[in-house]
Amino acid sequence: MSRWLTIIGLGEEGLDALSPVARKHIEQAQTLVGGARHLAKVPNGTAERLTWASPLTLTVEQILHRRGRRVVVLATGDPLWFGIGVTLLRAVPVQETFILPGVSAFALAAARLGWPLAEVECLTLHGRSLALLNGVVAPGARLLLLSSDDTTPMAVAKALTALGYGPSRLTVLENMGGADEHHVAGTAEDWSVGETLPLNTIAVDCIAGDAAIVRARVPGLPDDAYRHDGQLTKREVRAATIAALAPTPGERLWDVGAGCGSIAIEWLRCHRTLAATAVEREPERCAMILDNASALGVPHLELVEGEAPAALEGLPRPDAVFVGGGLAMPGLLERCWEALPFGGRLVANAVTLEGEARLLAFRDEFGGALTRIAVSRAERIGAYTGWRPNMPVTQLAAVKR
Repeated sequence: MSRWLTIIGLGEEGLDALSPVARKHIEQAQTLVGGARHLAKVPNGTAERLTWASPLTLTVEQILHRRGRRVVVLATGDPLWFGIGVTLLRAVPVQETFILPGVSAFALAAARLGWPLAEVECLTLHGRSLALLNGVVAPGARLLLLSSDDTTPMAVAKALTALGYGPSRLTVLENMGGADEHHVAGTAEDWSVGETLPLNTIAVDCIAGDAAIVRARVPGLPDDAYRHDGQLTKREVRAATIAALAPTPGERLWDVGAGCGSIAIEWLRCHRTLAATAVEREPERCAMILDNASALGVPHLELVEGEAPAALEGLPRPDAVFVGGGLAMPGLLERCWEALPFGGRLVANAVTLEGEARLLAFRDEFGGALTRIAVSRAERIGAYTGWRPNMPVTQLAAVKR
């Protein structure tokens, strides 16, 4: 089929900033789709006009019903950078589309501030949890954030202050590229700006205060970073477990018997394109998983409340599986192994003799390596210091060949 769907990035400057090719596509469109702000920038013609409905899927269905017509979607800036182009390409093959990106809000903001864009963390808070900030705020970090609306700058300022980054400098860039472009700057802890325009982008120059929370991005967060009831993979074992799981961008993890969710959370913190599903049967622990995921900046962690292996049915196929609980459940390891593609990794930890026996039997049938991880920590013993050992952990790590 011909490229019937054209997606054009449109800035506040309107049609004057578009290329002749982009303007020609708009002139020849049979259907124009966009927000009211975008459509207002295009003179009335003969084309049918559709504005985005709520939920967005309603308009996507309307677009699909017009397959074969000349449909032009007007987007903001770069349609493929947290834009509508991402959603549309899930429904329309790229071979049927023609995409003409505009200048992204990130590029405009970086140009205004003189920030090298390659050194900036770019996020959208439009329709997403503010808890994402918990995973990216760090001393010296620079952030560019797409806002949901006029309330987002104040919410960001409060969140930064709560994390101990009150001295951070915020710049709110409103209506970039338009005749009424406006910038407001201040510190997070003193942010008292009144009304902000709905179309805004927030730049954050992170400066840590004396009480700032600093979390490393590498696996092995301190144990006290988690809310738990004792079912926690300890820091040293957690780091070794993530290393054995070997996360690669774009992959998905099943964390089976997730406890407080520490393995799934640290998997997700390794790269923004990773996905994870935590499976846990205890409601109290499920609540802890959600709290921990939010506090540590990965609110997109998927949670399934239920008992494996039955709870695994219908889940998206994993690239790696960690089994932290439920080893005694008949068929659990085999079900997880079956779900993996070739090259997928299975890692399971045991602290009991019965669990070790289960891992040994699995290793003998399917292969893999067994490792004993023994950690001792120095603690006070009266007036002296001695080594207090944690329970040793037997770890199975297997790659499906």
